[in-house]
Amino acid sequence: MAKLPPLPLSVKVSYGVGELAAAVPASLSAFFVLYFFTTVAGLSPALAGSVLLFGRLWDAINDPLIGWLSDRTQSPLGRRFPWMLGGVIPLAICSVLLWVVPPFPTQMGVFAYYIVLSIFAFAAFTAVQLPYTALAAELADDYDERTDLIGMKSAFSIGASIFALVMAQIVFARVADPARQYALLGMLSASLALVVIGICVAGTYRRYWQVQRGRPPLSGAAAPPSLLNQLRTVFRNSAFRQVLGLYLCGWMSVQVTAAMLPYFVGAWMGLPATHFAQMALAVQGTAIAMLWVWDWVTKRTGKRTVFLMGAPLAAIALGGLATVQPGQVAWMYTLGVIAGMGVATLYVVPFAMLPDVIDLDELNTGLRREGLYFSALVFLQKLGLALALFISGQVLSWTGYLASAEAQPVAALNAIRLLIGPLPALLLAGGLWFCYRYPITRDRHQQILLALQDQRQQQFDDETAAN
Repeated sequence: MAKLPPLPLSVKVSYGVGELAAAVPASLSAFFVLYFFTTVAGLSPALAGSVLLFGRLWDAINDPLIGWLSDRTQSPLGRRFPWMLGGVIPLAICSVLLWVVPPFPTQMGVFAYYIVLSIFAFAAFTAVQLPYTALAAELADDYDERTDLIGMKSAFSIGASIFALVMAQIVFARVADPARQYALLGMLSASLALVVIGICVAGTYRRYWQVQRGRPPLSGAAAPPSLLNQLRTVFRNSAFRQVLGLYLCGWMSVQVTAAMLPYFVGAWMGLPATHFAQMALAVQGTAIAMLWVWDWVTKRTGKRTVFLMGAPLAAIALGGLATVQPGQVAWMYTLGVIAGMGVATLYVVPFAMLPDVIDLDELNTGLRREGLYFSALVFLQKLGLALALFISGQVLSWTGYLASAEAQPVAALNAIRLLIGPLPALLLAGGLWFCYRYPITRDRHQQILLALQDQRQQQFDDETAAN
């Protein structure tokens, strides 16, 4: 029942480092996989998008199942660490195989290879990313410490995007063959994943058990008999539904923009590929710098307020990209910097809100279900990426985009402009609506913690009297 010591910086950094294991492969996928499938592996845009959408359909089963199982895991290492350590090896293997072009003579053979691989790749990705993400709610109880923890995770997440882009540019400059370029990127990301998960587990292990000793389970709380029943009770939580809506809208807007950026820079702006990396770095570099600003604002206002302030900046900037004309390079970069200021809030706010939602769920049910709750956000993260790539691939296919063409049809160019700006801006507007309806303020969260403390104290008193 003792108060937890302050969250050490070393734990925050160790936790944040773990983000690189999944974020670097995910960033490479977000920026390059559609392009790799269509130009290197030889798939049509429609088939390429379908591969990723199929994987997300599997995730609809895979993610909640792993979240539920990790909640129920009992081991000397706790609930989350066995999954992270056990999943990182298959994740590394799949990170290599994703960027290998199989020796099949037909598109359908290549398509089948990536379909089968996606089943294993997404399962391994979930086994690492979901328990790692859920670990945030088990390292701190304090409203602001959780924001610090998620802010560190977000900094490494954005840093992973920058690192992936820089690594890609170095590899592209030194290796001429496209197939070898992407194979080398896969091997580098796989090696990194193995190292950083070890650092994360070692650096957070002691703090995890400190929190567990101060958070005894509430008695009389029996888990529902099935995963389906647990999912039903989870989705009855109104605050959770608002976070889901906020995150799906926000994350899809970012991923559509990321997927279309190479096409916008190359096909519409007529710029060399180096400008794609520089534009992405302008957005992500601004976002990582703004994390500390938004963290400062959050501690003086609240998580909801920060999103309501930041997301409109991103929406306005992304919508403005549709107005950029070839030759207006400085204007393009200016909008990228403004978008980065708002994008930073998309990385922090939903994941910082969710631990507070889990506390409310424990107050209502007596259960700690971090894995199940975070599985929904992890699933939406991957679903948002898949939907973004699927929609982008289908629209490009419908409008006649051809990777080998020197000049693209007018319909394809207009579709690229629509997808890079107005559509993401509209999605962000939906995220703002969900955020406005989110009910847990700083004061409300403090009330929830006090009520949980009262329940634990009463349980402790009852057990003491009984003995």
